[in-house]
Amino acid sequence: MMLAIWILFSGLLYSATPQEVAEKAKLEQLMRDMHVPAVSVAVLQNGKIAWAHAWGATPDTLFQAASISKPVAALAALHFSQYGNFTLDEDVNGKLKSWKVPENEFTREKKVTLRGILSHSAGITVHGFPGYATDAPIPSVVQILNGEKPANTAAIRVDVKPGSLYRYSGGGYTVMQQLLIDRLGKPFPEIMDMIVLRKLGMTNSTYEQPLPTEKASRAAIAHGSEGKPITGKWHVYPEMAAAGLWTTPTDLARFAIEVREAWLGRSNKVIEQGTARQMLTRQVGSHGLGPSITGSGNALTFGHGGSNAGFRCGFSMVLSTGHGAVVMTNGDRGGRVAQQVILSIAELDGWPTGWDK
Repeated sequence: MMLAIWILFSGLLYSATPQEVAEKAKLEQLMRDMHVPAVSVAVLQNGKIAWAHAWGATPDTLFQAASISKPVAALAALHFSQYGNFTLDEDVNGKLKSWKVPENEFTREKKVTLRGILSHSAGITVHGFPGYATDAPIPSVVQILNGEKPANTAAIRVDVKPGSLYRYSGGGYTVMQQLLIDRLGKPFPEIMDMIVLRKLGMTNSTYEQPLPTEKASRAAIAHGSEGKPITGKWHVYPEMAAAGLWTTPTDLARFAIEVREAWLGRSNKVIEQGTARQMLTRQVGSHGLGPSITGSGNALTFGHGGSNAGFRCGFSMVLSTGHGAVVMTNGDRGGRVAQQVILSIAELDGWPTGWDK
């Protein structure tokens, strides 16, 4: 640690090695205790990928990103908002075709907007989704929105005044998914591949649900809290914008790098600087337009956590320095592992972090 401090103060960049991170986090013992078979990590330094390493997998193994699907999907929505497909503050019902947000007493004064959806302040219900067994019937997005079988969650509705509070809502992101489908007339995975994944070089990522056979051979198997594989290997998430991304830490690192580069005005592959500034500004509560935001000043950090059946993950990046990390695991108790690894990297490499789901 003294060497790290000396190098930082001498103006050189220090990055802890995978072995140092594993020792600091007591990773092997933690993985055993939490019944997590695999952990995959990408470390960011000065806005670049310093290294990627995996324990019990390879750096190219695919994991479910769970709720980290949301900020990546938000990038596509923000892209289209720049070009007049819809605006951040208009009533989304004006552009929805296949389904409309049901009007009620809560939507009389204020309507559901994309800004509200992306910042979890639209008053929309349904926190998250349990997914579907690989051999179960899969509902359409409209069936999910209406809570109609074979959907396994309640109807997605507005039950508080939009803009009145922060409340995490996967349901809101499912509304956004339908908005993009209706507006562009294309399947959601195709939209995401065209607008975000290909442009950022996220070649190991897809929103396709179920996961195509050619990619399934490279995917980590989900494990329950006692370390047993989930029946069917993993769950299927037709709620793609909220929970459906399959990816790697390296690809998620590319996403984080691009958001920061846009924020700095050095890239516009997907969004312009002004849009990136809005994306990383707190709205209602701790969220920006997609990512969660912690800290302030030089310690301002953006990130997100994720929790699907048998998968836990998280990423965090400091805006001022471009330091950060992405951690993905394939166990129901992997949240503690991911958090401990990120905190260990932050301490070793000398950057502040928060942890916000």
